[in-house]
Amino acid sequence: MPDILKEHATPMSNRPPAHQARKRFGQNFLRDTGVIDRIVRVIAPRSDQRLIEIGPGQGALTEPLLDAVGALEVIELDRDLIPGLRVQFFNYPDFVIHEGDALQFDFAALAAEGETPGKPLRVIGNLPYNISTPLIFHLLTARGAIADMHFMLQREVVERLAATPGSAAWGRLSVMTQYHCRVDNLFVVPAEAFTPRPKVESAIVRLIPHDEPPHVAHDEALFGDIVREAFGQRRKTLRNNLKTRLDDTAWAALDIDPGRRPQTLSVEELVRIANHVAETAP
Repeated sequence: MPDILKEHATPMSNRPPAHQARKRFGQNFLRDTGVIDRIVRVIAPRSDQRLIEIGPGQGALTEPLLDAVGALEVIELDRDLIPGLRVQFFNYPDFVIHEGDALQFDFAALAAEGETPGKPLRVIGNLPYNISTPLIFHLLTARGAIADMHFMLQREVVERLAATPGSAAWGRLSVMTQYHCRVDNLFVVPAEAFTPRPKVESAIVRLIPHDEPPHVAHDEALFGDIVREAFGQRRKTLRNNLKTRLDDTAWAALDIDPGRRPQTLSVEELVRIANHVAETAP
């Protein structure tokens, strides 16, 4: 179970913030140096690795990461933050800013470029709630180019990522992420570690793409469709949600009770359903 950080160091940075957090970007800036140090420790960056930070904000994590490895690339959407980052880290020759939206960013192409083409990326970020789920799905499409991901997310999202079948948090996000990655719910970050203070707690999660999924879907696009349809109406049974895909004969062949709710199914069972649909398609 994740533990809640109860001891906090003096808030970072003696200088007043030069940028007003923007609600439309979901900005909450991390200030607690004790939390920052702990995040860097669990990431354990090394100088021979290629680190990419999504949304560096005012550089709370950027600075210790640069100090640890000497080179860092960041992706920042807020143009008003970029000049400050350039000034703050002007003395780091291997600090690179990519201006743009991480949701549209081509991470696979980035991994193929630069001085070390093909070296897998280590992706880091404090992700706002409003983009966390679509961004994770976007990153999963580039999983072959990614060594691991460490994100600070709303605690509820991390609990969904790391959920187990049968729990209230188990859903499409859990299934698709765990199909592709090992998920580690590391620790909780309290609201008072941020400025402005959010209304919810955050948590740190680690995602490590599998070299090979433990349960292999023959058609991953179809598998994604099956999962989406199965969880489309959580209160309905599998028979109802997948009625266009499977009949009673198919359910019997699968040895899965169609009267079950989708949140009771494991990744293995959903893969089995998708593979059966793929194998029996006309």
